[in-house]
Amino acid sequence: MLELWEEIAKLTGLPTQSVKNVLQLLSEGATIPFIARYRKEKTGSLDEVAISLIQKTLKKLEELEDRKKTILKSIEEQGKLTPELEEKITRCKDVNELEDLYLPYKKKKKTKADVARENGLEPLAKIIMSQRGKDMEMEAKRFLNENITTEKDALQGASDIIAEWMNEDQFLREKFRDKFRRFGVITSKVVTSKRKKHNNTLIIFLFQKTFLNVLLTVFWL
Repeated sequence: MLELWEEIAKLTGLPTQSVKNVLQLLSEGATIPFIARYRKEKTGSLDEVAISLIQKTLKKLEELEDRKKTILKSIEEQGKLTPELEEKITRCKDVNELEDLYLPYKKKKKTKADVARENGLEPLAKIIMSQRGKDMEMEAKRFLNENITTEKDALQGASDIIAEWMNEDQFLREKFRDKFRRFGVITSKVVTSKRKKHNNTLIIFLFQKTFLNVLLTVFWL
């Protein structure tokens, strides 16, 4: 396992010994301007930008380790922490991957999928996923009850369950995240009222919807 300074050097692309010395100086209370100006012989003449990058990377790694501890404790308290899962979490180096690992065990408010399960629709979701049924409306009729009164309601509830299953699948989440990074589009628009008052002001709206949930729900309807 890499030492902390080796990990930071790998992530930043900076010389390992320089990173090690900068971390030592920072731990002793030295400021970034002081290190850059008066400790060139120890840092290999790194400038303030490089030293600041080391400090920021250190903070991110520390936050990642703290998050791992919180997640491990939460899953352990649920009695669901296996040796394999513990190793995956411990070795994880990416915050998105870490949250993906935690997602199935994360405490959350009741979802549409939870309601659908309570109404007995999980078997229907499994039939749809397995693609065994030929006539889904006929299959859905078997699951009607006092709360689910139409085939449409039954299929909607089953699709909610399937969407949640797929949303919690780590492999699919990473695939969709990669697609969104490469092909996602940011749309900007000037609000009419703002255009009149501030002609030179551009208001940018960045919609960060739960892309995966929306896509999967549409896909399975």
